[in-house]
Amino acid sequence: MKNRLAFLATLLVASMAHANDASLTVYQDPNCGCCTGWAKHMRESGFEVKQIKTRDMLSVKEKLGVPVKLGSCHTAVMDETGQVVEGHVPANVVRKLLANPAMKGVAAPGMPTNAPGMGELNGNLVTVDFQGRPFSRD
Repeated sequence: MKNRLAFLATLLVASMAHANDASLTVYQDPNCGCCTGWAKHMRESGFEVKQIKTRDMLSVKEKLGVPVKLGSCHTAVMDETGQVVEGHVPANVVRKLLANPAMKGVAAPGMPTNAPGMGELNGNLVTVDFQGRPFSRD
């Protein structure tokens, strides 16, 4: 029984470490401070973040398949899975996305004031999948 518990504990720690080792590349306008705030939130939540500043965000979004109606100020790509995170999506929602590799991406459309990098989560931030269906409420 002790061996079985030790094995399960090892698996749990390994899976948590894997989630915290996730890395992403975020594309953002060079003059956007809230994008930097979101990147900081992701780092503080255990993600490795590479920031790329570009003045051509429209091309980035088109290339990555972000629906126009779900656009925000920055776009991130999960390095291992290629999944897309559009805008100020909380880290816990990104982890939920990673748990579903068949899902293309999630978005916090626009510039929600109750989102990481913009303000405090208040339980009313709704993130959506790329079909516009609700994915999470935080």
